[in-house]
This record gives sequence, C-alpha cells and structure tokens, in this order.
Amino acid sequence: MKKSIVWLASYPKSGNTWTRVFLANYLMNTREPLPINQVHRFASGDSIAKMYHMVAGRQIDINDIDLTLHLRDKVLRGIIANNADINLVKTHNARLEARGVTLIPSQYTRSAIYVIRNPLDMVLSYARHYGISHAEAVEQVTHPDNANAPADDDTTVQFLGSWSEHVRSWISKAPYPTLVMRYEDLLTDPHRHFSTALRHLGMPVDNDRLDRAIRFSSFDELSGQEEKAGFVEASDKGARFFGKGRMDQWKTDLAPKLVKKLTRSERKVMRKFGYLE
Repeated sequence: MKKSIVWLASYPKSGNTWTRVFLANYLMNTREPLPINQVHRFASGDSIAKMYHMVAGRQIDINDIDLTLHLRDKVLRGIIANNADINLVKTHNARLEARGVTLIPSQYTRSAIYVIRNPLDMVLSYARHYGISHAEAVEQVTHPDNANAPADDDTTVQFLGSWSEHVRSWISKAPYPTLVMRYEDLLTDPHRHFSTALRHLGMPVDNDRLDRAIRFSSFDELSGQEEKAGFVEASDKGARFFGKGRMDQWKTDLAPKLVKKLTRSERKVMRKFGYLE
C-alpha cells in the first residue's frame, strides 16, 4: 500500500474546514461554488464513526475508547486501500500516542498540512461551537488532557491536549514533510498561501482556477450556503458553523482576565508564531 495520506490537521475551529472547502473547489474546477455538504467527498476523516462500524463488521459502541483505538489502524488502512497517490484526511488529533496507539502513523503518511490560528480568536469560535462559556473554553484549551468525547454515534474520540501541546506535536520533526499555515496569513494573502498548499500537494497552480476557488470558499459564500441549506458538520448546540472568521475579534469579545490566563499558559508557542509581541 502507498503512503498516501495527507493529513489536514488543526486544533478545532482553526481553519481546517475552510482549507478543505478551498481544496475541493480547486480540485473540481467548476464555474459555480461546490455545495458545502459535498466537501466530505474530497477528504475523509479519521474520526468518522461509520468507518469504525464498517471495519468492525458490526455496530460498535463508539464510547468504548479502547475498541475504537484498536480499530483505528484498520480504518486508516481502509482509507489507503484505493491505492491513490493522495488521500486527504481531516484530523483534529494531536500527533501523539494514545493508550499505546500511534494516532498519526508514518507508514501510511505522505505529508501533512497543519493550520494554526491565534488561540485568543480560536477560543471564541471554540466556545460558540461547543455551546460553552468563554471561561470554560479557555479552561479546556489550556488543559493537557483536553479531548473531544465520542458524539452521537457520528464521531469517535479525538485526543487534543492543550493548544500548545497540539501545535508542538505537529511541528516537531517527522519522517514526512509538514506544511504549517497560519490562519491569519490565509486571510490576509490567500493567493500566496493557498498556492503554497497546492504546491505542497504536488499540484500545478493555475491562477484563474485559484481565484475562483478562493472566491468560492469565502466566508460570505460559506455562511450564505449554510443559511440556505445547513451544514452537516455544524454543532448540535445550535450555533452556526461559519462565523465571522475575523482576526483580532478577541480584543473586543474576550474578557481581559481570560486573555491573561490563556496567554500565560500558551505564551511560548504563541510567541513563536507571532501571536504575542
């Protein structure tokens, strides 16, 4: 089997879906925006419960974490069984071992794209998505044991850790290339940085096609589609998936004491990526 998985990795609410929508529109090269509820056709995921049921040959209890971890290798081998050169796979898992299981095995991995976002802005989207307070969100994203529990028989457990630990896990040395993209750079210069992503995937960059894919994955377009047709990846907490997507919203929306708590906890990695003076 080929090492064909290209991980599209991020902490939750950091731009993973936006990146996938861009890539799907670029790959399709259509004259109209791709419906957001078809994006899953262009990138799989490592925590989709139905894939675990499938490889088990029966309906399993996705709350059985040891069982889903045991099945994970079969799920990943199932993804690469098509013998394609590239299989895009979304993940929010940190690149670590969980209960002795390697979550991001190099033997199946071609490369990775890691999207990082200022945690001060990310935590606002995180709170809205999970239906929790800003204080609860800050507590979670700074906790070393943070994880997404199995949800409604749709997704299996996701091992996150704190924001800093997650980032460190993905930028550390690996036997395959990892492209790190800042969410903020994608906002301010999408042509340059999405072009870099395409070249990382070994794809030629066509400027007209690039322009369309960027327009078709704009936040206005995505939020408009969600308003009309909903989005299958939206939270069950009632919040819209595609929010404002702006930079520096934390300056007006996040309480100073929470800013202080988060930056005190995550300051080393925040400084490394230019999120602190």
